[in-house]
Amino acid sequence: MVTHVAAEAQGDERGALLAFLEEQRGGIRRAVLGLSEEQARTRPSASELSLGGLLKHVAEVEQMWLARAKQEPPAVRRDQSNWHESFLLVGEETVASQLAHWEQVAAETEKYVRSAPSLDDTFPLPPDPWFPPEGRVSLRWLCLHLIRETARHAGHADILRESLDGKTAFELVALERQEL
Repeated sequence: MVTHVAAEAQGDERGALLAFLEEQRGGIRRAVLGLSEEQARTRPSASELSLGGLLKHVAEVEQMWLARAKQEPPAVRRDQSNWHESFLLVGEETVASQLAHWEQVAAETEKYVRSAPSLDDTFPLPPDPWFPPEGRVSLRWLCLHLIRETARHAGHADILRESLDGKTAFELVALERQEL
């Protein structure tokens, strides 16, 4: 990764987990920096992935996991018939609207993680074969899972962006800093 987690995250487990998650979110946000809507919807590789679609997906997935931890229904219900739509900007969805949505989800995630009595608190999972067989996971597991999920897609985003216009993650960090 081309950025570093702030030193103040050291010594505070919740802060560290949230800071590492935010670092990975930044990789995806930078990948859409300066792109047109058309570019963000473009699929520049053999994959079906676009940067706009990845952005939508990570926001939806984070919100879904947060809802699961709170034992609430997700904002968007996905199953095998519509899972692919979580990777597509459809209708009036834009990069800006997805960034704004993800910002709200991220704030909600931070508030929930910081307010939970313990990172050891657990919540139930559905009995689907792709979930851990124990059937319950801790809030710590959730944070680590979100870091892993977001980091995986940040790597995809790096490849897609470089395929679109040749900009690398290092160049995008510099561009972001110029805009600040």
